[in-house]
Amino acid sequence: MRTTPAEQHTDVLVVGGGVGGIAAALAACEGGARVVVVEPYGWIGGQLTSQAVPPDEHPWIETHGSTASYRRFRQAVRDHYRTWYPLAADGSGRPLNPGHGWVSPLCHEPRAALAVLQAMTAPWRAAGRLTVHTRAQVERAHTDGDTVTALTVRLADGTLRHLTASLVLEASETGELLALAGIEHRTGTESQAQTGEPSAPDRPDPLNMQAATVCFALEHVDGDHTVDRPADYDHWRTRTAPGWPGPLFSWTYPDPRTGRPVTGRFTPNPRSTATSMEEGLVAPELWTYRRILDRQAFRPGLFVSDVTLVNWPMNDYLDGPLFDVPDAGRHVQRAREASHAFLYWLQTEAPRPDGGTGFPGLRLRPDVTGTADGFAQAPYIREARRLAAVTTPTEQDLSVAVRGAAGAVHYPDTVGTGHYRIDLHPTTGGDGYLDVAAHPFEIPLGALLPERVTNVVAAGKAVGTTHITNGCYRVHPAEWSIGEAAGALAAYCLDRQTSPHGVRASPKLLEDFQAELARRGVDLRWPTPVAALGSAVGGDALPS
Repeated sequence: MRTTPAEQHTDVLVVGGGVGGIAAALAACEGGARVVVVEPYGWIGGQLTSQAVPPDEHPWIETHGSTASYRRFRQAVRDHYRTWYPLAADGSGRPLNPGHGWVSPLCHEPRAALAVLQAMTAPWRAAGRLTVHTRAQVERAHTDGDTVTALTVRLADGTLRHLTASLVLEASETGELLALAGIEHRTGTESQAQTGEPSAPDRPDPLNMQAATVCFALEHVDGDHTVDRPADYDHWRTRTAPGWPGPLFSWTYPDPRTGRPVTGRFTPNPRSTATSMEEGLVAPELWTYRRILDRQAFRPGLFVSDVTLVNWPMNDYLDGPLFDVPDAGRHVQRAREASHAFLYWLQTEAPRPDGGTGFPGLRLRPDVTGTADGFAQAPYIREARRLAAVTTPTEQDLSVAVRGAAGAVHYPDTVGTGHYRIDLHPTTGGDGYLDVAAHPFEIPLGALLPERVTNVVAAGKAVGTTHITNGCYRVHPAEWSIGEAAGALAAYCLDRQTSPHGVRASPKLLEDFQAELARRGVDLRWPTPVAALGSAVGGDALPS
């Protein structure tokens, strides 16, 4: 009888199978490495799938400011709908947007993203080069000095596996490897004295983190589909947030940019729809904000209702962090309860345009989220543990107010690009929205590298940002770019028998690696006319 965990060695071990983790795995496999991914939920894809968050993207995403592989993913999602769904005629000339949601030019079902990601990884699985363990949990990290030597992982069937690897990529949603392996990191807010950031507070607070959100999928059909009244409904119904004009459960919320009250509309299955962020912000319609299926985009009669995803200001969870506290599990559960309560409010108390209250025809869509109850498998965690990195991008590196016409700071070791406004939600410590215009930025390799540990690379939200710059580094295309750079770096190091830090330290190796990224179709710098633009667009007055 086996008394010790079975052992498995691989070239690259990826902790987390979300957006960054899968991008990393693909890049590492394409570079010739053998890869194992450990993902705690049933679906790979993170924000795109298990968290049910349609892409938050910048205005230039169709052509640049990401990577060729991310654009291939987006095209494959559109091809998925063109191949398998009967689409209505559309003479607009715009790229296909299945939901016509105005948060993104590609609002789509989580399962569509899952199907594409599974197809993208399929050749490497078939070749035996990629193993993905879903519903698996890292229980322990083993270290030897400045090296992570192995991880002990509990697989879905309950067995333990001892995984060793030459390089370990941290792509989890919470930066869990940083805590398990004792890798230096930060959480919550840094002080202005620590970062020099104009918007930083006077004092740091490690537990002051952005709100997390449990998203859910809705349609609107005939009948009464009201869920059970939550036991703690009165608590949720009356809760407020800093800067809020009244209770969170309301159609009125503060504009993140100005603080002035904004009153949104809510009209299930509207006949007209905004087609862009700019149109949507004129009179915010919450139903179409993150709509992922627009019934009018498909053959008449195919869908009885649109499907929309609820990730709005009203169902943010503010009662505590979802990690690094003794009762973290309780907070995860209460975040689900908060969204359950908001759904009940929508069904029973929400003001209707006709003067009545409640929309009992709202019905959860468990098939969309892959859960029994219609709520997302995983909470959308905006802010992870952040690596104490060789390079830490700060607000003053990319703020329009600080940098002016100069654009964002140029990094000699750039490994990708990204863009979004610095968009911070209310926090568990009592801060309100923070919204800062930001220039299109470059991603420095130094932000992916720990100050001390030699064989770990950040490949997702754990990248070495500050609390503030996390607000524009955390969105989908930036996370993909970070993950792809990390995976490509791992394969490059294995092939050249060097280390991640060694690549950055050597001008020759760095130039060669950047050339390799460019051959992969990674945008290392923004075109000059775009790079000098301030963020008047990109990001939104409904926070993401």
